[in-house]
Amino acid sequence: MDDADEGDGDAMEAATPPFRAAVDALEGARLRPEIEIEPTRPPQRLAPYTYALEAAVVQEGEDLADGRLVLLHDPAGHEAWQGSFRLVTLVRAELEPEMAADPLLPEVCWSWLTDALQARGLAYGEPSGTVTRASSHYFGGLAARPAASQIEIRASWTPREGLGGVPDTAAHLASWCDLLAQIAGLPPAGPGDSSVVTLPQRRGPDSR
Repeated sequence: MDDADEGDGDAMEAATPPFRAAVDALEGARLRPEIEIEPTRPPQRLAPYTYALEAAVVQEGEDLADGRLVLLHDPAGHEAWQGSFRLVTLVRAELEPEMAADPLLPEVCWSWLTDALQARGLAYGEPSGTVTRASSHYFGGLAARPAASQIEIRASWTPREGLGGVPDTAAHLASWCDLLAQIAGLPPAGPGDSSVVTLPQRRGPDSR
């Protein structure tokens, strides 16, 4: 692990100043206390520079939702991104079966992502993604287990760059955490947000 950490440090030293500034902003962001977040090994070969965070919404020792946020940077720009930065995410939570049966659930969950970005006044482009719900039913030796349902959001978007070619990654992270909290069923953190609809609190996602 020491060698791996040293390699990560060397890669960061070799990174462009905009990427280093974007990562520093992520590491310095202040988030609501129910969200536990830490750096994790980013996927390789997606971009010249990558950085990743894992997060879980934890309340009273129980995981209600979890996710991963990956920052990609290609100094030369990327035609599909329409920019030099890209944010990629996975968010998931376990649902009660009756909630999973709602035919409008995928559209609602996708709107939570775009609404979270817009609520903080963030400029972004080229959003894309999927919302998947899955149900598990148990039989035989597992028949005693109750049926389980899960919602999963996979998405990516291009954060618009500001001064020095650096996007406001701290604000994008805060918006992503708003989404994570919302899918976990937590009430809105700020005043004036009582109109936001969240899913009821429930069991956390199954262990990976």
